[in-house]
Amino acid sequence: MNIKKTGPNSGKRNNPIYFKGTIYLISVLSLFIIIGLMTTIKPAYRFSSHLITEWTSDIDSSTFIYILGNENRAFRQAYPPDATVPKLSTVLFQVATNLKPNDPRSLLGHELPGFSSFGNQIIIAGEGINHSNLSIESSPPLEEVLKEREAVMDESPKEIAEEEDKNEQNTGDDDVVFLYNSHNRESFLPHLPDITDPNSAHHDTVNITKVSERFAEALEAKGIGTNVDDTDHMNVLDEKGWGYEKSYDASRSTVSEAVSTNKKLDYIFDVHRDSLPRKDSTIDIDGKDYAKILMVVGADYDGYEENLALATEIHYLIEDKYPGLSKGVIKKEGAGTNGVFNQDLSKNSMLLEIGGYDNSLEEMYRSADALAAIFSDFYWEAEAVDAKEKEE
Repeated sequence: MNIKKTGPNSGKRNNPIYFKGTIYLISVLSLFIIIGLMTTIKPAYRFSSHLITEWTSDIDSSTFIYILGNENRAFRQAYPPDATVPKLSTVLFQVATNLKPNDPRSLLGHELPGFSSFGNQIIIAGEGINHSNLSIESSPPLEEVLKEREAVMDESPKEIAEEEDKNEQNTGDDDVVFLYNSHNRESFLPHLPDITDPNSAHHDTVNITKVSERFAEALEAKGIGTNVDDTDHMNVLDEKGWGYEKSYDASRSTVSEAVSTNKKLDYIFDVHRDSLPRKDSTIDIDGKDYAKILMVVGADYDGYEENLALATEIHYLIEDKYPGLSKGVIKKEGAGTNGVFNQDLSKNSMLLEIGGYDNSLEEMYRSADALAAIFSDFYWEAEAVDAKEKEE
C-alpha cells in the first residue's frame, strides 16, 4: 500500500526548488556562523571585518533575493523574472576570487589601466553619456603636477548675474556653502601655451580654483554665503611625502576643519575638471559653449544615499533649464577609487566635475554661473519649505 504524505509542508518538501533554497539558506547561515566565530577569537588570529565585507559584497544581491524568495513569496516579486537560478558553485567562486564569471570587468578592471572606470555605476545618464565617455580621474606623478609652467588668462570683465545687488534673500553673515579643490592645480590647455599633453595640464594659479571662486561669486550674488578654501593640497602632498592618489586624504583635514568651525555649513562641494577631451566635455547651448557638469557621489560610507539624492535633484534641475549641460550622476565605490571623497563629513556633499582639460575658463565660468542660478533656486525653495514646517 502506498501511503501518501499529507500536511501543510508536504508540497514544499517534494519541490526541488525548495531543496535548492534550503541548501542556499544553510550555506548562508554557515557563512554567518563562521564570521561569528572569527570575530569572537583574538584579534591577532581573525580576519578583519573589512575583508569580510569585501568578500560578501561580491555576491550578487539577486542571490540573496532568490534565497529569501524560497521562504517568503513576497521576495519573489523582486527577483528578476528573466534571471537564471544562481548556482552555489558560482557564489562560492565569487567569494573566493572577487571575480564574477559573467562579468569580465571584474578581472580586466584590476589588470588594465583605466578599465576600472567601467565599474562606476551610472545612476543617471545625461544625453549621449555612457561608460566610454563618462569620467576619467587621472593620477599623474606629483612632480609633474608641481612643475612651473607659463600660463595666460583673458582678463575680460566677468558676467555675474545682473541682479547682483537686488537680491532680497540672503544668508546674512553666515556662510552656508563650502567650496574646495582636492586637485587644486588642475588647469586647462587653452591657458597653457607651451603644453599639449593633458597629463601636464597643471598650474599653481591658473587652475580649477578660479572656477570655484567664480561659482562662489555667483552664489553670493544670489544671497548665498559661500566660503572658498584656498589650500594648495598639492603642496600638502609634497610636504607629507604622499603621492597624487592621496589627494583626498590631504583635503580631508580641510573639510573637517570647515565643518567643525562653522556649524552653519549646509553644503560642501569639491570642484574638479575632468580628464576628458573637448568633444566629451563641452556643449553648445543657444550659440554659446558651456563646460559639461558631472556629479559624483562616493558610496563607501554609511548614509551616502542622502548625498546621492541631492545630486539627483540637482541634475534634473539643470536638465530642466539647460538640457544637456549635466552629464548625469555616477556612484563610485570599491577597488580602484577613493569611494568616500570626504562626503561622509556632510549629508549634503558631492564632487563636481566641471568641463575638461580642453575647456577655457570662459566656458567654465559660464557653467559655474548656470549652476549657481539653479542651485540658488533649489536652496531658497528648500529654505521656504523648512520655514513653513517650523511654523506648523
